Amino acid sequence: MTHSAEQGKKRTLRQTLLIVLGMFGFVFALVPLYSVLCDVTGLNGKTRNQPERVVYTEPDLSRTITVEFLANVNESMPWDFHPAVTRMKVHPGQVRKTSFYARNLSSDTMVGQAVPSVAPGLAALHFRKTECFCFTEQRFAPGEWRDMPLVFMVDKDLPEDITTLTLAYTFFDKQILVD
Repeated sequence: MTHSAEQGKKRTLRQTLLIVLGMFGFVFALVPLYSVLCDVTGLNGKTRNQPERVVYTEPDLSRTITVEFLANVNESMPWDFHPAVTRMKVHPGQVRKTSFYARNLSSDTMVGQAVPSVAPGLAALHFRKTECFCFTEQRFAPGEWRDMPLVFMVDKDLPEDITTLTLAYTFFDKQILVD
């Protein structure tokens, strides 16, 4: 094999390795970039996990939105978790309050975190939570139960074609603590 052919193979190998490393880096960066995109745009139904400032105005009494509430726990959570009501009629701009019930069914102290999502995804931009148990981790002693409040508002600028939105929470086990 000639010297120039060998150099060409080495150059091709280096370029291929650089392309593979670049592709790996790009894929690795996609997860946090996608998360930021969803937080900013409300895509994928992600809502902000912090209290939002609400500008109180007169509700739009000409429209009624049905808000449905769902509650789930991941498979490793031995908790009972459900909404106080499964659906509620609200007027855009109206501040409403409801709650969710949770109980630790295990014999261990547990810390959970509720992760919200809204469907349809674009409605997440118009769903404002001013008080929510999802803002902080929830620590439950064995057998402990509590009602956890949710105060929210659906913006008046919710698109007219959206008449029903679903707020779903999934509780995840943050850690199991032994007392």
